[in-house]
Amino acid sequence: RDINPSPSPPALGGGAAPFDPRRLRFSQEELRPQPIARKARKVHVPEEQKDEKYWSRRSRNNAAAKRSRDARRLKENQISVRAAFLERENAALRLEVAAARRELQRFRAILARYEARHGQI
Repeated sequence: RDINPSPSPPALGGGAAPFDPRRLRFSQEELRPQPIARKARKVHVPEEQKDEKYWSRRSRNNAAAKRSRDARRLKENQISVRAAFLERENAALRLEVAAARRELQRFRAILARYEARHGQI
């Protein structure tokens, strides 16, 4: 079986090592859907209270939210690439099993003809 994944886009790498769907295994915890967190009510902050501390906190929160979104997107992309790879591998293995069954059937027929001609082995 010759199943080679296409080179994945850099968005799937996420780190120093390139993403290889043949090697990566996801734990049950990673494959479990993430619960949808209830968002806190938005609290309107009056303009006069938006000081440097407020904007610093907002900036850090926005950066953390972006990292979280990017990490989730990366994981979802890796899972979909791995699933596609496994589907292709499964199809190839099914073809291989079907060919092996046909070959086994052919050998059984040859053996049956031999036994009919020369007696049981």
